[in-house]
Amino acid sequence: MAEQRQFIPLPIAVLTVSDSRTEDNDTSGRALVERLQAAGHTLHEKAIVRDDIYAIRAIVSRWIADPAVSVVLTTGGTGVTGRDGTPEAISVLLDKQLDGFGEMFRVLSYDQIKTSTLQSRALAGVANATYLFCMPGSTGACTLAWDALINQQLDYRNRPCNLVELMPRLLEK
Repeated sequence: MAEQRQFIPLPIAVLTVSDSRTEDNDTSGRALVERLQAAGHTLHEKAIVRDDIYAIRAIVSRWIADPAVSVVLTTGGTGVTGRDGTPEAISVLLDKQLDGFGEMFRVLSYDQIKTSTLQSRALAGVANATYLFCMPGSTGACTLAWDALINQQLDYRNRPCNLVELMPRLLEK
């Protein structure tokens, strides 16, 4: 019989990238916070930043450098309009990119939005032992990404493998 593992709660930061969202109307950021807390993780910090690659990069860089943050979730700025710059802000910070996240996200979202999923530049990777997931700004996209992909990979009990078992600083405790 396989070894039973205990859940390991992770400290997660959430960033909403938008020129128009506020705490009052940030349904995507709120949905991510609700889901991560319902799964048993802790919210380290939540912020909203304008669609500016340097402003995005500044906040995410601070979280990546903070050993108290294990995961960063971003929502917004992954499209193809002139102001969408989250992938450009984040990709240069990554030590390794997890191509499968964007690929799987687009496969799954095809069922909901058909070929419009081609416009999504969702991405994920790891930087300084911190996992980053960049999702579109719609609440539906965020819930799909969390429910179908991220939640399982941030659960140490998930088999055959998960991202938590690759976080040595968590397993040393």
